[in-house]
Amino acid sequence: MFAVVRTGGKQYRVAAGDKIAVEKLAGEAGDTISLGDVLMAGDADGVKDAAKVAVSAEIIAQAKSEKVVVFKKRRRHNYRRKAGHRQQMTLLRIMAVGDSKAPKKAAAAKSEEAPKKEAKAAAPKKEAAKKAPAKKAAPKADDKPAAKKAAPKKEAAPKKAAAAKKPAAKKTAAKKKAD
Repeated sequence: MFAVVRTGGKQYRVAAGDKIAVEKLAGEAGDTISLGDVLMAGDADGVKDAAKVAVSAEIIAQAKSEKVVVFKKRRRHNYRRKAGHRQQMTLLRIMAVGDSKAPKKAAAAKSEEAPKKEAKAAAPKKEAAKKAPAKKAAPKADDKPAAKKAAPKKEAAPKKAAAAKKPAAKKTAAKKKAD
């Protein structure tokens, strides 16, 4: 089955197992995302209803595309500017193209299993937490760790007196001599 999806202002024809490079998407390598904007879907039989199709993909890596050199020049004006740019992109592996109901069921099943496992793991911790306060004795004053002492503050250097400055020479005397 294939689908045409739109992401980053571009359209891509994808099928399960394809690898594509798209404009940067939020997420880290290994995250699974859903490409929601499906424009068209179909298989060997024909075109399907795109509203019922979901495309799930795994992020392979966040990378930069090849460098594009930007060169500006104005003839006879000694004007040249050279700059480069590398666009951020995300590499995706298409995991599944199919009904939107199927991925939701799989995700719901995984989310239901996770709380059960967490509940089993958390139960012994709760019992241990209940037993721990009963065994603890009241802390003694001698057992307290020594508090950190604050470093002594440095004193500021004394300011020089304003009277130490010499008064500015008068310019009027220099003008009289010149006349």
